[in-house]
Amino acid sequence: MPADSARLPRARSPYRWVIMLGALAALPAFTVDMYLPSLPEVAADLDSSASFAQLSVSVMLIGGALGQLTIGPLSDRFGRRAPLMWGLALHVVTSVLCAFAPNMTILVALRLMQGFFNAACGVAAMAVVRDRFVGAEAARILSRLMLVIGVAPMLAPTFGSAVAAAAGWRWVFGFLALAGVAMGLVVWRFMPETLPAGRRQAGGARSVFAGYRTLVKDRQFMALAVIPGLGQAVLMSYVVGSPFIFQEGYGLTHGQFSVLFAVNGLGLVLSAQVNAALVRRVAPIRLLRAALAMQGVVGVGLLVVALTGAGGLIGLLAMLWLVLAFQGLIPANASAIALSRHGERAGTAAAVIGAVQSGVAGLVSPLVGVLGGDAVAMSWVMLVALACAIAVLAFATPAYRKDGWVKLA
Repeated sequence: MPADSARLPRARSPYRWVIMLGALAALPAFTVDMYLPSLPEVAADLDSSASFAQLSVSVMLIGGALGQLTIGPLSDRFGRRAPLMWGLALHVVTSVLCAFAPNMTILVALRLMQGFFNAACGVAAMAVVRDRFVGAEAARILSRLMLVIGVAPMLAPTFGSAVAAAAGWRWVFGFLALAGVAMGLVVWRFMPETLPAGRRQAGGARSVFAGYRTLVKDRQFMALAVIPGLGQAVLMSYVVGSPFIFQEGYGLTHGQFSVLFAVNGLGLVLSAQVNAALVRRVAPIRLLRAALAMQGVVGVGLLVVALTGAGGLIGLLAMLWLVLAFQGLIPANASAIALSRHGERAGTAAAVIGAVQSGVAGLVSPLVGVLGGDAVAMSWVMLVALACAIAVLAFATPAYRKDGWVKLA
């Protein structure tokens, strides 16, 4: 382990770093979640269908995937701060433009750009952690970041509902622009460069492609990168389907939906903190293989409840909470193991992980609307994504083989 990876810089409290990096990583999620309660109103106001309105959420993930693949190598070449500051600035610009979108087609296009630019936040946060930590310690810090990231689904819909109720859904994007400005000021004032000039990747496009080629040829790295993507697909299937399922299907108000979203966000936060405590004593790969298998079992239960209606709304919410709670034990461990294999190009590796995560989620989550947009459609999409994640871990890594986990510990 490099000497500078033992801990975060002591010039500032580590907790301040966790909050700052967590806030950066949470900005894209906040951009999605704050907009959710307004989806039905946006569809009506812009004379659009529910599935097209859902696309304005999913397409942001596609933009995020493309953005991370572009910004990751730039952060390895020019350091973490400069690409991050540009990304935040352009996030502000696109947020303002979204507020004035005259129709759904333009809004979807702008959301694609918004996802592209604020991808810099996730790349920078993960790369900075890798600049300072490896292995189980990196998994622990990433789990702590989940505490901050988990606040997004707890608070964002409430803020979004309040802003939309007071001033209309367009002002939600005004708030997101202000959030980008605030984060830019925080980064400019408090975040030093964590990648010294001597450790930066030299070269141009050829070097970038060579770096990606190295990562793509590493079968286990790619498997570990795909698993968080399939997990994000599970989460985003819930995110894009829930406003219509619970507000239109079950008649929940904006306020009730916000409370529901907060409760599910709490499950993610709690499981992430359990993971942060467990990785001190249990190898991340052992946690990953156990949590993923148990999440798959609960996913089957969710589908059964959705198909039969057993327990009504409460039964559906209980099973959904369990599926989402297990999610807090999966991305941090998979990402930490993957990053530990390529510390010399942490920005590019983080970009691949983030791009796969956003891209898979962006491609899979619209299937909820395509298949009918109800609880059964959401449950089917979530379960298939979980089954794929378990298959990837089982067949592309030695995690489930006898003593195979030792090779990934």
